[in-house]
Amino acid sequence: MKKLGDFLISPHRSTEIVMGNTAIVRGMIESGVRVVTSYPGSPTPEIAAAITAIPKDKNPLYFEFSTNEKVATEVAFGASINGHLSTVFFKSVGLNVAADTFVQLGHMEVIGGMVIVIGDDPGANSSQNEQDNRHYARLAYVPMLEPSTPTEAYTMFKKAAQLSIERYMPVILRMTTHVCHAKEKVTFSSWTPLPLNHSSRFNVDNGPYIPLTTKLVLPLKRRALEKLAQFAADADTSSLNTVINNNNPLYGIVTMGAPFQSLQDVLEETALKPDILKLGIIHPLPKQLVADFLRQHKEVKIVEELDDFIEQQVKALAYDMDISTKIIGKQDYEDWLNEYTPEKVSTILQKTWPHLLANKKPRIPLLHWSPRPAQLCPGCGHRSAFHAIKQALDPNDITVADIGCHTLGIMEPYNMGQVLLCMGHSSGTAAGLSLFNNSRKVVAFLGDSTFFHAGLPGIINAVFNHHNFTLILLDNGTTAMTGHQSHPGVGYNVNGPTEKITIRHVLDGIGITNIREIDAYAQAQLTEAVKAALTEKGFKVIIAKHPCMLKAMRERNAAGKPLPPSVEITTDCNQNYTCVSAFACPTFQHNDDGSIIVHKDLCIGDGSCKQTCPTKAILHKRPKKEDNS
Repeated sequence: MKKLGDFLISPHRSTEIVMGNTAIVRGMIESGVRVVTSYPGSPTPEIAAAITAIPKDKNPLYFEFSTNEKVATEVAFGASINGHLSTVFFKSVGLNVAADTFVQLGHMEVIGGMVIVIGDDPGANSSQNEQDNRHYARLAYVPMLEPSTPTEAYTMFKKAAQLSIERYMPVILRMTTHVCHAKEKVTFSSWTPLPLNHSSRFNVDNGPYIPLTTKLVLPLKRRALEKLAQFAADADTSSLNTVINNNNPLYGIVTMGAPFQSLQDVLEETALKPDILKLGIIHPLPKQLVADFLRQHKEVKIVEELDDFIEQQVKALAYDMDISTKIIGKQDYEDWLNEYTPEKVSTILQKTWPHLLANKKPRIPLLHWSPRPAQLCPGCGHRSAFHAIKQALDPNDITVADIGCHTLGIMEPYNMGQVLLCMGHSSGTAAGLSLFNNSRKVVAFLGDSTFFHAGLPGIINAVFNHHNFTLILLDNGTTAMTGHQSHPGVGYNVNGPTEKITIRHVLDGIGITNIREIDAYAQAQLTEAVKAALTEKGFKVIIAKHPCMLKAMRERNAAGKPLPPSVEITTDCNQNYTCVSAFACPTFQHNDDGSIIVHKDLCIGDGSCKQTCPTKAILHKRPKKEDNS
């Protein structure tokens, strides 16, 4: 069986079935990327998984998980102006964190080249919004490419790297969830490893790199605009854009990315196929190419996910060039929402040209399964913590959620978290909720990875301004939600052991004096600690610690160690249902007769549930005695 890390660095031409995220890594290696940085977030974590699958002694890439997306962008930028081709990748809303740095990149001469890989998330599969990051490309005067398949992700990354090196400008590769995770047979080119270059090419003459005055800033902006204009001129003849000619002078469609694949699926069995302009370069718009396509058709439909980014530009272009083609964009609010699956694209085309799909064979209806709500894993310390914390709170108290596995505490039966914005917001929002508030206690939650990512400024602000609320830090020793990546508090990173920066030491260093540290499984102690903190004035912190049990069980399995025995329900059970309705571990399930059973495939034997049963009817199974007769 082929190993992922081996074929990624194989010097030979090969064909492999890979997902889009993996294809990008091969593109990095063939392009000569030296420095890769990231902060984990779906739909892009598999890029990191592919990089770290390469044996360390053969890996041509320096890779790190930085503390947040802004820092990751700055590390990649620093490497680039030092002469090394670099890449930074993160999820859609990660660009908001990086924005302060990112919007400057288009003004800079990135002499080594720099590719920014963005994982946008139409449908908000793992994000708090459907943010369309194409707008950032316009804001920062940075070109953007968008692939529709893993093969295109591979080829477009290499093209983005080439253009960035040639023009000293950053280039964005915009991935979306389906393209990140789609699998396809991709043919990789041969590759000749280059010797590592440890020399520094940083030179202030390549700048200026300090844009502080009008005298310096305006020339930099002018240069960025000139570069973008040249890029646009070249885009008109680029092979990254494709015209599919179906000899239809009446109807044309402009599309890109994943919607193009859905469109191909929808039109597969139609007799009257529109011509299609598939854009690979989505910013800057290849104006002449688009204008020619418009002039060749009576009506043109823009099929794009999320915002009307391309639609606005095409309509403005048609107005400026006096093109009379009817341009049809988004027609109702639903067109702005969700992923453009084949079903959705079919619905959109039916609204636009009802007769186009009139003779199309009806699609086989998809099976509709009952929805499965997200839930905390069996044995999760967060479940134990929420169960304990709820005993200490008044129903009128205000709880502020944050981003992470613990966000699932907002659901029944815990109901922990009544407001959520983004990573690290909880302390700042809780501080505002505590002002002019003498009647309701305010409790904020924060995870350990988010503490280092974006949580510290709000905490420092709470100390500095003497805010009155309780912060509960849920520390499970990993970045669990995105796949158990490291963070500064765990004592190791992707490159091996490192200094462990403990949360407690950081809080002590900030000057916080009211700190309690408790195992999240110690429910009675945690309940009492929260009760006590709520009676005290000022800013208080409770660290509720317990290792991520999913990670711990995987490590135990990998080491060949047996799992602890599962629990069982004894005859003492009075069907109080605390285990099901209040603790809500999915291990416990109802029988039709009202009795409770333990799902053997789910129980990990952690025993955190035992203390929740009022009749002590949950016990660990006793191992069977061997028959020595």
